[in-house]
Amino acid sequence: MSKKKKESENYLERIPLRPEGMEWTTDEEGIVTLHVENTGVFNRMAQKFLKKPKVSYVHLDEMGSFVWPLLSEEKNIVALGELVKEQFGEKAEPLYERLAKYFQILDSYHFIVWKETK
Repeated sequence: MSKKKKESENYLERIPLRPEGMEWTTDEEGIVTLHVENTGVFNRMAQKFLKKPKVSYVHLDEMGSFVWPLLSEEKNIVALGELVKEQFGEKAEPLYERLAKYFQILDSYHFIVWKETK
């Protein structure tokens, strides 16, 4: 059996971006709220029969709210981590483990997209 080697990619060098059309707001304390539209057949049925909302609101924590507006600037996770460390200092530790997990969670809910790399 021949095994193909996958090109290994450093997760921290990936560039997360906000998806087009993702609406969000910031409150007076700087906390970001994502406005996620519930679309699709199942969601429409749940809205009609179970009185589920058409839009869900996801509130990010303090660090997530700091990072979210920076995503459009095409910074990789390492660069974002440097800005987070500047802003939060020791409070952000373990920095890159937390950021990696944060972006994995955002990715699992399709709240971010990744910039294609060559």
